[in-house]
Amino acid sequence: MSTQEPKTHHSLSQLCQGSNKKPLEIYVFIDPLCPECWALEPILKKLQIEYGQFFTLKPVLSGQLKSLNAGTQRKFESIARVWEKTGSRSGMSCDGNLWLENPVSTPYAASIGIKAAGLQGKRQGIRFLRKLQEVLFLEKQNIADELVLIQCAEDVGLDVDEFRKDLHAESASKAFQCDLKVTAEMDVDEIPTLVFFNEKAEEEGIKIAGYYTYDTYVHVIEEMLGEVPTPSPPPHLELFMQYFKFVASKEVAVVYDISIQEAEKELKKLQLRQVVEQVPVKHGTFWRYIN
Repeated sequence: MSTQEPKTHHSLSQLCQGSNKKPLEIYVFIDPLCPECWALEPILKKLQIEYGQFFTLKPVLSGQLKSLNAGTQRKFESIARVWEKTGSRSGMSCDGNLWLENPVSTPYAASIGIKAAGLQGKRQGIRFLRKLQEVLFLEKQNIADELVLIQCAEDVGLDVDEFRKDLHAESASKAFQCDLKVTAEMDVDEIPTLVFFNEKAEEEGIKIAGYYTYDTYVHVIEEMLGEVPTPSPPPHLELFMQYFKFVASKEVAVVYDISIQEAEKELKKLQLRQVVEQVPVKHGTFWRYIN
């Protein structure tokens, strides 16, 4: 566990949100309904904390799950099985019963919601996407429902009136179409996919399709930078919780390079001090920062 002094909240924010003056840009192709993308969250957090000073992250919505719009009961049962398997294997819980009880009818609506949130700023868009994944995978809410989208917008502190208007505005729809175009241009046919670019426009990006180990992504960063950069140490756990608000034991374990048991031991210390509360979910445990 990190024993170093807490960094400032500001520096964690700089690492995770980034400025535009960084040598690398990483496009992360995702779909809000993809459990493998959700399973990648711990790795993305660790990358941002350790190497965030070298790259900016650009989420791109791939629309790979549009076939769900013609969903059948059999298809939903098969998705439910994949969710359960991914949730129990990855430590990032997904409750497959959603597809048996309350299937998402139009995935398109969720993507438009993410783009509408992003019109209020990059950071807001990323927070909204995370919130959407939480209510989908953990609470089995139908994120195609406009009321669910509006509640998420409220929870992450967006201007809700603005968001409501943008849901039906051409700008959000155009932004989503733009993401689909980028997905097609880069030949992305699997999610999640990460594409790494450096400042040298003439150089090809490096594409990593699918879910890989943390070290794989670090190796690509080193290759793109042409050096072995020194990773930043993780912040004090309390600061990490204050910044991210709601995380899985798995995310803490990955970021701090400890076992899930050790992560939960440290989190329980914070729980005793009433800094966090434990949130049981179907697979594993999540923790909420108490303001």
